Amino acid sequence: MTHQGNFAAAAGLLLLGLAAADLGTAAAQATSASQKRGSVVSYSKVAHLSLSQARAYLHAAGYDSPTARRGVTIYRIIYRTISSSGKPDTASGVLALPADSRRRLPTVVFEHGTMAAKADAPSVAPDSRAEVMLLAGAGYAAVEPDYLGLGRGPGHHPYLDPASEATASVDMLRAARVVAARVHRQLESKIMVTGFSQGGQAALAFAHALQHGAGPHLRLGAVAGISGPYDVQHAELPAALDGTLNPKLAAFYVAYWVTAMNRFHHLYANPSQAFRDPYDKTMPKLFDGQHNDQSIFAALPDNPQQLLTKRFLARLTHPSGEILRLIRSDDTTCTSWVPRAPVRLYAAHADTQVAFLNAVHCQRALDASGLHVPLINVGNVDHFPSEQIALPRIVRWFEKLRPA
Repeated sequence: MTHQGNFAAAAGLLLLGLAAADLGTAAAQATSASQKRGSVVSYSKVAHLSLSQARAYLHAAGYDSPTARRGVTIYRIIYRTISSSGKPDTASGVLALPADSRRRLPTVVFEHGTMAAKADAPSVAPDSRAEVMLLAGAGYAAVEPDYLGLGRGPGHHPYLDPASEATASVDMLRAARVVAARVHRQLESKIMVTGFSQGGQAALAFAHALQHGAGPHLRLGAVAGISGPYDVQHAELPAALDGTLNPKLAAFYVAYWVTAMNRFHHLYANPSQAFRDPYDKTMPKLFDGQHNDQSIFAALPDNPQQLLTKRFLARLTHPSGEILRLIRSDDTTCTSWVPRAPVRLYAAHADTQVAFLNAVHCQRALDASGLHVPLINVGNVDHFPSEQIALPRIVRWFEKLRPA
């Protein structure tokens, strides 16, 4: 081989080496991108309903069916996010799109209420999709996260943890925008936010994150909370323990919060320090994500006093230390920021699961920051009817702010 041939061969090897290095860098960058928060692990179409089917579904769920003006297609999304401790994690949720020809869609994020079983989350259970069905049927792209540890997400759910509710919601919205683009739709950057019960808290936490730069192309358009536990320390917990709320349901919510928080923080060394016999043996197993609400209710006593030890009940009645720190972190969604977008609160004064005082305190906190936040009392109804009344009204409010 001539000298020129050797040079050409060497140059060829060098180019091959550089190309391989470039490919390696590209592969590493692609891998890195696929690991980013909000990147899509997988997605699939899980439902398509015609207009008549969507209206029938909503009617069966107790909603005003004329709110739906379009058919709906629903996608399950599994995406990358972070755990409550900031480590890489995955979570799931649903994206519901109106069945019409529009490419660009106004967007609503809906935050759901309390559920104990993974299988009851919207990405898994067809009967848990009424809210996104209503919103998409009204013409919005509707995004609903399952939250950490529910649906197809691994591990346990950190119940009533606004920080992880917000991060899971931000990353679900990012993933939903990617999936929407893959099916030739575009989600607008101005985001309307609403949520019910636990989701009322999550809605305000997510709205806070949006306003404070959760995404460079995302903006908070408006937020409406429905019957949320915004003030656990001064409204929800006292009402749960003094019998103001339904005692059996109060036992459920308290047990869920105590077992969930103990998994992520240290509230007790042994369940017998928190729960009376025999519930010290059953509660941690029941709140494992595999048991639904009905099976847990059947195993609960009639009230929190029969469920908890006197010592732990005293810790909840007069919280201090780690319990007080966790409760106060729950109670930041109305006090730690000043919304720059319209806010409304909806609640029912006859609610036996979430005290109406939660909404009163949230309104006062937001008004004290210089806002005027309407609190709409939806009447002499209980917890779930408060959502069925409020959500169609919220849709009409959103339509005034950003027509679909």
